Amino acid sequence: MEKWSPECIAENLRRIEYAIGEACAKAGRRREEVTLVGVTKTVEPERVNAAIAAGLTHIGENYVQELLAKKPQLHLDGVSLELIGHLQTNKVKTVLSQVDRIQSVDSLRLAAAVSKAAQNSGTTARVLVEVNIGEEQSKTGLPREQLTELLYAMSEMPAVSVEGLMCIPPFYEKIDERRKVFSEMYQLFLDIKGKKMDNIDMNVLSMGMSADFAEAILEGSTMIRVGTALFGARDYSK
Repeated sequence: MEKWSPECIAENLRRIEYAIGEACAKAGRRREEVTLVGVTKTVEPERVNAAIAAGLTHIGENYVQELLAKKPQLHLDGVSLELIGHLQTNKVKTVLSQVDRIQSVDSLRLAAAVSKAAQNSGTTARVLVEVNIGEEQSKTGLPREQLTELLYAMSEMPAVSVEGLMCIPPFYEKIDERRKVFSEMYQLFLDIKGKKMDNIDMNVLSMGMSADFAEAILEGSTMIRVGTALFGARDYSK
């Protein structure tokens, strides 16, 4: 990643906050209705801590091993740590006690593993269910037509609290195409909310990233996941 300074991170955060505020105002929503998650994949702890010092209160990590390596160096007082990347069942036990929420439950097998691990540890796992709203073979997430069945199954699982949905939709150049897919996700969110399943709360809709979070907010997102706009472009060559 390019050279940086705490002042640069703070300025990026101010710009993002301004854009969130503008989108909320346009949508007739309060700023408090949208949570900003800073995506810290490949971002060194010093840079993450600079964002926390500037006011970031939620961070999201994609990979379990990277999360475990970085967490001891992070200043996490008052900060929520979320796993936003794909989770393998054999890593559930390891990561469960290390995060505040898992955003990427996308199968019955994974949900059952989370429930079992939470039971064994005497805790309740806070989770979101990830939906593959764009039906892309290259992406993880549950097909939308399987969502209701999974949620009914999860409603009977002990030690799991489903707090909402998450998605990583296709990226479209045209704003109306972005809004259409976000609108479809929001409608799915409302449909599930209307079913009033036991132990299933639809309070969180996690959608929207650096390039499209304004459109996501306009279509009902309650949580956006922003990495590049906050920390800069990532260098995957190292």
